[in-house]
Amino acid sequence: MSTEGGTKAIVAALTANLGIAVTKFVAWLLTGSSSMLAEAIHSVADSGNQLLLLIGGKQAQRRATPEHPFGYGRERYIYAFIVSIVLFSVGGLFALYEGYHKIRHPEPIHAWKWVPILVLVIAIALEGYSFMTAIRESNHTRGKTTWVNFVRRAKAPELPVVLLEDAGALIGLVLALFGVVLTLTTGDGVWDGIGTGAIGLLLVAIAAILAVETKSLLIGEGANPEDVQKIQQAILAGDGIERIIHMKTLHLGPEELLVAVKIAVPRAERAEDLAQHIDETEVRIREALPIARVIYIEPDIFSERKAKAAADGAVAEGAPATAV
Repeated sequence: MSTEGGTKAIVAALTANLGIAVTKFVAWLLTGSSSMLAEAIHSVADSGNQLLLLIGGKQAQRRATPEHPFGYGRERYIYAFIVSIVLFSVGGLFALYEGYHKIRHPEPIHAWKWVPILVLVIAIALEGYSFMTAIRESNHTRGKTTWVNFVRRAKAPELPVVLLEDAGALIGLVLALFGVVLTLTTGDGVWDGIGTGAIGLLLVAIAAILAVETKSLLIGEGANPEDVQKIQQAILAGDGIERIIHMKTLHLGPEELLVAVKIAVPRAERAEDLAQHIDETEVRIREALPIARVIYIEPDIFSERKAKAAADGAVAEGAPATAV
């Protein structure tokens, strides 16, 4: 997933949410609608989230240091996880509290009755623009993957976060419109509280999904099956390599992959030839998958015992190989 595409979607969402937040706050001040207040806080939280994603992208571009030799690519995962916390606490819990308060103490909308409807219609149009931008940018890398799998398997967090936020915002606006229209129609402010509570439940659910997905990235995810296959084919395409004994991959960031592989080489291989074959293998891997930037290749003599141990997870990472 390209960083540029994610940044474009974030900027579009940030611009839309800032404009929406201002209009919602104005509508809340004029009408006292709790749905308007919950949606205004939601837009403020979303705007803060998009700023966090931009900061995370900037921090991730820092050069590697002796203290952090693999760079700062995972900064993007950390900030995406913070986004889920902000969405849960600031957006979801506040809306649930406000909805509970309005249901206990309902207040009908007496003044400026047309304002919330107008604001919500404008907000739906702006959020729709942001959502369509995120969809277009996602389609550049999504391919034939379903949207559910795209959100679950994407290694770059920005577009999935914006997609979920925008989808939640659009559904939340419909819920707010539902509450406001019923409040105006019936004169019963309970409907405004129900709409607000539904918005809170929606935001909490989206925050939970984001937290689960970004937690997986923070712990460390390997390459997608398609990328693993490309690496394996590149390794076996050259001379001097009999087979792959075992291989591990790890995303150091959305666009940086670590590849550690133990290969079987002929017993009579000369050191000079072996070194050349390893260098050529690294070149082939990077040509097949440019994000494979950190590559460690360990030569060994193949044996069934070691292959089985590797498959069972008994081979310690970095342990010296012993020929059999």
